[in-house]
Amino acid sequence: MKYEIQGGQLPVVVCTLEAGEEVFTESGGMSWMSDNMSMSTAREGSLLKGVKRSMSGSSMFLTTYKSEGGPGMIAFASSYPGSIRAINLEAGQNIVCQSGSFLAATSGIDIEIFFQRKFGAGLFGGEGFIMQRLTGPGTVFVEIDGAAMEYALQQGQTMKVDTGHVALMDDSVSLDITRVKGVKNVLFGGEGLFLTTLTGPGNVTLQSMPAVKVAAALAHHTAT
Repeated sequence: MKYEIQGGQLPVVVCTLEAGEEVFTESGGMSWMSDNMSMSTAREGSLLKGVKRSMSGSSMFLTTYKSEGGPGMIAFASSYPGSIRAINLEAGQNIVCQSGSFLAATSGIDIEIFFQRKFGAGLFGGEGFIMQRLTGPGTVFVEIDGAAMEYALQQGQTMKVDTGHVALMDDSVSLDITRVKGVKNVLFGGEGLFLTTLTGPGNVTLQSMPAVKVAAALAHHTAT
């Protein structure tokens, strides 16, 4: 499979498949395709796995597209202004991403639920108690809200992040919460009561424009 990410801040990934190659996405995730692409929608895995996948922000049902009789083309557009990242995963290699960020993948990629190691991190950290784990082998495309900034954390190195800005991370990275110190900081600092704390080792990708913050800002302006 070959692919090209186009569209700037309103991105779309256009994939070119050889005969017999497959990609899959959530139900309704396809944007456009050539007429020789066949489609098959099914609940992948057991009912329990489908339910768990839906809890992580994905659909219970996945649709597989296959190129028939020669090269085919299929496109998947982002649902939000930002960027699309293509990640190549080896067999058994995995990444953890924010709920609902999965866009499409080649066959071989497994989507499953990922619970935060610490309950408090999921309850107050803003990234949600449930995230998604994507496991190889294969290529996966994920959505990022706004611009993507990448950091490599060394063993024991810590970064504090405002709510909602964590897009991707290696599963070796520990996610926890830190309480903001000082009454004035809590009341007037604008960061809330907690910050997300990421501790290495591992790679982290942060996003500049979390959808939840944009929604909150729009709601505020609408209300006023």
